[in-house]
Amino acid sequence: MAIQRWRPWEEFRELERRMEEMMRHPFLSLRYPLAWWRAPTEEAAWIPALEMYEKEDKFVVRAEVPGMKKDDIEISVLGDTLTIRGERKAETEVKDEDYYRCELCYGRFSRSITLPSAVQTAKVEATYKDGILEIVLPKAPEAKPKKIQVKVKEASEGSPAKAKTTETKPKAGEAKK
Repeated sequence: MAIQRWRPWEEFRELERRMEEMMRHPFLSLRYPLAWWRAPTEEAAWIPALEMYEKEDKFVVRAEVPGMKKDDIEISVLGDTLTIRGERKAETEVKDEDYYRCELCYGRFSRSITLPSAVQTAKVEATYKDGILEIVLPKAPEAKPKKIQVKVKEASEGSPAKAKTTETKPKAGEAKK
């Protein structure tokens, strides 16, 4: 993916355009606050919602990416950062004047999240079913908690700890050494 230059004034122009639309249709914009009366374009960016949770030996990330094909989704892990990129394309092209309402967003997205600890990148798995992308990231061995057993030393008062030794009695018929 090529690096794109950030143009802050483009965002202000989009905001201005949306404000003008709300002024033209004031009651509709209050009734449907997420409905921008527009044709689907790549201008309206979207970011899929996601959730991340931890199990004993892995992290699980689930993202809503309905209407996408697996070839349109790219997943990468670099260090402690998981990045999900993709592009949702409009399946059919409809002229602006044919729309009554369009609340769907199309275009490219990129979502990066910081993982709480190191993962085994070679064992990361991703599945896609019913519009939900699920990524399973196994924890790296050094990131898994290790149980440490506490050892108890016996010591008499005022003297250093002594190891217990036991004498064994010779069995019948054996000579004492």
